[in-house]
Amino acid sequence: MFVVGRENQQVIREVSTPSYGSKDLFFHTEYAQPFLVQCKACLWKQHSSYWRNPQYNVTRFVTTIVIAAIFGAVFFNKGQKIQKQQDVLNMMGALFAAVVFHGAINQNAVQPVVAVERTVFYRERAAGMYSSLPYALAQVTIESLYIVIQTSIYTILLYPLIGFEWTAAKFLWFYFYMLMSVIYFTMFGMMTMSLTPSPQISAVLIYFFLCLWNLFSGFIIPRPQIPIWSRWCYWVTPLSWTVYGLLTSQVGQQDLSFEVPGAGNMTVKEFIKEEFGFEYDFLPVVAAAHIGWILVFFIVFVCAIKYLNFQQR
Repeated sequence: MFVVGRENQQVIREVSTPSYGSKDLFFHTEYAQPFLVQCKACLWKQHSSYWRNPQYNVTRFVTTIVIAAIFGAVFFNKGQKIQKQQDVLNMMGALFAAVVFHGAINQNAVQPVVAVERTVFYRERAAGMYSSLPYALAQVTIESLYIVIQTSIYTILLYPLIGFEWTAAKFLWFYFYMLMSVIYFTMFGMMTMSLTPSPQISAVLIYFFLCLWNLFSGFIIPRPQIPIWSRWCYWVTPLSWTVYGLLTSQVGQQDLSFEVPGAGNMTVKEFIKEEFGFEYDFLPVVAAAHIGWILVFFIVFVCAIKYLNFQQR
């Protein structure tokens, strides 16, 4: 028996010792497939996952139609005529409410979806199937495609009901800012979910930031009236850029004059500049800022799912 044991040990040593001139096993890449193939596979996977989740998609589309109908009825034709100061404030209120309600619902609805998908991602990444970036790109791309359809329905219903002017520039600006706002709201929900271990904690975090966004959006208190030491909070609030863009794109060039209590007669353009600090020529910067916010939330989302692991073992 001892002889057999020594012979087995000898065989093990011979097998374990590499032959002269041999090289260690080496893989040129961490994953079996290149980046583009990983992206294609993840896109197919996310498309199938979303397509097989009718509860989420049907709910979002039905909710979009209902919200558009409600706000269209409440603010019916508020954008058609501006005869006094209150008309401008009513229009701003309509735009603020339309953005917040639509965005916040998407923001909360996406969290359980991200939580479920993240659990599957942990297992498949550990198996070496794909990396974090293709997964994140695929989920954001598929989610954004649904948001494009959702925002198209919302805009087509809401825009004529509120009574905004039918010009190509104003309609496209309206659609752009609505689309960008829903995407960054949704991206923020995905980001906070990736930074927290459960949807419950993520919901609390989102509620806290949503309160701050509302406070510094420029609607509750206009930017010129915010104390100078805290005015920076206005510029780091995504919602404030959306309110700026929506209102300015609709009435930022109007020279219609009306009486402002305590200030005499002013044009609409002068009033929104004096009261809110909004200027029409600043719209391209506002549009670029929306893209910037989306990129920031996306980058944090990718880093979070790459470096944080809340998997329960």
